[in-house]
Amino acid sequence: MGKLENKEDKTKKMKKTKKTAAKTVKVVKKAKTKTEKPAVVNENVFSQRLHKHYDELKWLYCELYQDDKQPLVHFDELMKKIKEFYIARPNYLKALDIEREQQPDWYKGNKLLGMMMYVNCFSGTLKNFEKRLPYIQESNVNYLHLMPLLSSPKGKSDGGYAVADFRSVQEDLGTMKDLENLAEKCHENGISVCLDFVMNHTSDEHEWARKARSGDKEYQDRYFFFDDYSMPELFERDCPQVFPTTAPGNFTYLSDINKFVMTTFYPYQWDLDYRNPVVFNEMVYNMLFLVNQGIDIIRLDAVPYIWKQLGTNCRNLPQVHTIVRMMRMISEIVSPAVLLLGEVVMAPDKVVPYFGTPEKPECHMLYNVTTMATTWHTVATRDTALIKHQMDILSSLPKQYIFQNYLRCHDDIGWGLDYDFLRQFGIDEAAHKKYLNDFFTGKVPGSFGIGELYNDDERLRDARLCGTTASLCGIEYYDKLKDKDGIERSIQLDLMLHAFMLSQSGIPVIYSGDEIGQYNDYSYKEDEDADKRADSRYVHRGVFNWRKAGRRKIKTAIQAKIYQNLAKMEKIRSSYDVFKADADMYTLPTWEKSTLAIVRETAQERFIGLYNFSENEQMAWINETDGLYTELLTDTKDFKAAGIKMAPYSCLWLWRKK
Repeated sequence: MGKLENKEDKTKKMKKTKKTAAKTVKVVKKAKTKTEKPAVVNENVFSQRLHKHYDELKWLYCELYQDDKQPLVHFDELMKKIKEFYIARPNYLKALDIEREQQPDWYKGNKLLGMMMYVNCFSGTLKNFEKRLPYIQESNVNYLHLMPLLSSPKGKSDGGYAVADFRSVQEDLGTMKDLENLAEKCHENGISVCLDFVMNHTSDEHEWARKARSGDKEYQDRYFFFDDYSMPELFERDCPQVFPTTAPGNFTYLSDINKFVMTTFYPYQWDLDYRNPVVFNEMVYNMLFLVNQGIDIIRLDAVPYIWKQLGTNCRNLPQVHTIVRMMRMISEIVSPAVLLLGEVVMAPDKVVPYFGTPEKPECHMLYNVTTMATTWHTVATRDTALIKHQMDILSSLPKQYIFQNYLRCHDDIGWGLDYDFLRQFGIDEAAHKKYLNDFFTGKVPGSFGIGELYNDDERLRDARLCGTTASLCGIEYYDKLKDKDGIERSIQLDLMLHAFMLSQSGIPVIYSGDEIGQYNDYSYKEDEDADKRADSRYVHRGVFNWRKAGRRKIKTAIQAKIYQNLAKMEKIRSSYDVFKADADMYTLPTWEKSTLAIVRETAQERFIGLYNFSENEQMAWINETDGLYTELLTDTKDFKAAGIKMAPYSCLWLWRKK
């Protein structure tokens, strides 16, 4: 298996495999559900995929684990197990694999629209979620990101990111069988499912951690254990802290066994040691188990952290890319329908290495974190210079790089802005972060945001922001005051921000509740779980308000004004090719600091998105003389795109054929 065939033999084998694969498509497609027939095993299809990647996979594995005593033993075991996962893969997923292999860019168009939510907040249980699928479809959503739902200890789960068992579901949500059934139901309705894969660490209640704590050396070797503080002290010199306020340091002392263990995030989340090939193998098996339940998108949580090396900051090391590349190849062998989404919290031009290369790809998609933060910066400053700069960087990147765009997520908003760029305007980083946080927590005169701070440390002056989109946009604030004009203005801001997100290249994802303008949920402060009470991120992780969602069809209701206008934008986006990822994108000067103009164009279409980030009327001094446009949001024909007066927080979507 390790030897390459000669060119003639390889060509014959490829032709034969393609014919066999075509027959397999017909056989597998008859099985529309995973339970209908026994697994279809096609040795040629599996062998073709394995042959494509085998040599590189073996070389990377042996290079990464060259210091191990038996790297080939571990590698052979890995090859044996991935074939078992292929054999066990349900028929309907094998059919999807072949379909997406034939259309590898299926996710790069303008048809995917995502929504993320915690199952317990949205539907209570996984079984109840199936009953809510009609609402998902009504909302134009065909990509569901189910926030962490695997078994994690109550009171120290970090929102599900401290996994105690990668193969079972939290009891209050249901069972793994329920997740499997939900995923199948989603596929029947054309909905892809994303799940977090927490690969940097496990809960301290995971089976491995319990055995390690009991003194089992084999399992201690799966983590970073030290008998005294001498080595942790050396690591701490270069390794920055993730949560300096709520969880300072990168190590936790275990008094019951008199040892230190590495805990980059929280003390109950023990970092896995990927220098041990057993860790890599076992975590790959966990990933493949999940994709065989019907998960389409694996979100690689905290992926830059997974390789630790003394004398470095333990971030973004070369070995991380080796691991992700191997995971990509293994996924393409067993489950090529599956996408890898990397959670890499850096600027778009800095995260590019995580895409890999066209010849050796790594992640399929990455988060567009910086644009999210820059968008809220622009709201607070009414100055589009930084966001325009950001768009110009994005437009310079290869079109095959797919970003996931969003206004907010389950996490906080960190102000990791491009301060090298901002300094030319006399902006001091620490003072600016304080201003942004003050603005969105209502401390700046005239501000309207009702947000809360996370990890607020006066010494570091680097707090992060929490809040729903509606609450940060002022809808909650003006609703409490019964200020109708303020409410309408804030609704316009909310819609303008969503329009801006939807006109970016990539995949837009909405956090559940934002589509109906849901406010902050302050009930977390009274929760019986002390860890939850101390975590302000729960302010925007509230239970979905189905009563208010029922008002989405009442024309005068706040919920309807957001939901219906957002739905209109979503349908427009999916109807015009100019919103596809392969369209050219660039900015135009508007000569007013509060307005932004984004151009998207193909050989047949031209689109200009105009956005006013000010609460005042502004001008967009563009001068398009090559024809009249249609304003898509109002369906206004013969629109002249020159010297446009824009209402407060308004947006225009101008389109024309070339």
